[in-house]
Amino acid sequence: MRRRSRDDQWKAVPMPSVSVRDVAALAGVSVGTVSNVLNRPEKVAEHTVEKVHGAIEKLGFVRNDAARQLRAGRSRAVGLIILDVGNPFFTDLARGAEAKAAAEGLSIILGNSDEKAERESAYLDLFEEQRMHGVLVSPFGDIIPRLRRLRERGIPAVLVDRTSVDSTFSSVSVDDEAGGELAAAHLLATGRRRIAYVGGPSEIRQVVDRLEGARRAVAAHPGATLEVVPVGALTVAEGREAGQALAARPADARPDGIFAANDLLAMGLLQAMEQASMHVPDEVGLIGYDDIGFASAAVVPLSSIHQPSMLIGETAVQILLEEAADPALPPRHIVYQPELVVRQSTGAGVTAAL
Repeated sequence: MRRRSRDDQWKAVPMPSVSVRDVAALAGVSVGTVSNVLNRPEKVAEHTVEKVHGAIEKLGFVRNDAARQLRAGRSRAVGLIILDVGNPFFTDLARGAEAKAAAEGLSIILGNSDEKAERESAYLDLFEEQRMHGVLVSPFGDIIPRLRRLRERGIPAVLVDRTSVDSTFSSVSVDDEAGGELAAAHLLATGRRRIAYVGGPSEIRQVVDRLEGARRAVAAHPGATLEVVPVGALTVAEGREAGQALAARPADARPDGIFAANDLLAMGLLQAMEQASMHVPDEVGLIGYDDIGFASAAVVPLSSIHQPSMLIGETAVQILLEEAADPALPPRHIVYQPELVVRQSTGAGVTAAL
């Protein structure tokens, strides 16, 4: 028979579970007093709070929030699903949501779908299982049926950076069609006539809306053309690949103006074209979307369409909290207007609102 090692013996001994009753006994108070110290300390005398916290520290007590949530029926956390955690636009949106949630005593649990439907679905499953206080989501594709199921379970949901197709869920977004029109109109105003729109995938509603706006602007200028250059994701790498393909064309087959669906794509395009001596803005004007912090710091400062990312996150949390408190509230749709920020990639540095 094998003799157990010290490691085996250590693994076999379960760690003791410390309960609220143990804390109460050591502190010499009731279980109710311990509960008040944990949840409503303002109702307990200061010296009693100190005694209870001393017992908690000595015993190594950790409260069981999962059990508390089951009793309350809802977590004190809000789930947030974004398309790309590497995109500074979504980082700023999450910061805005977190600041507002923290001010209301809530936490944000962040999920990155990475523009993949299966990952988005997995996060929705998790947030439903955890009985989140509510869910904010920048969706990939159509998830309205899934959000209805959450609502049936008492979990409100608000769309961020996109409006609801059927208007049954509240949303906080920017008018992306107007932003796309503003971007293309700016390129046209600088004398560009062969416009390329670089964006994708088409499952992302914002990509489609920005293209629709660009089409409107080009249609208003006889003789101007719009070419769609599809990409697989809204990333620097995809932009670089698209830029290499455009730079490899004969000079007379290249666009003289490029509208990228976001700034990450635009930065990749800029890198590839500069490496190929396709100079921005002398040979081609380039404008992005989102106005992330890196846009102004690019080798050629990048013109872009600004949207208030932090404000979107803050507003979405506010609406979510109101709907959690009163599920009968009708859906609301907050749409912010975009702004054109002009930098060196298309011309001089001025800012203009739509």
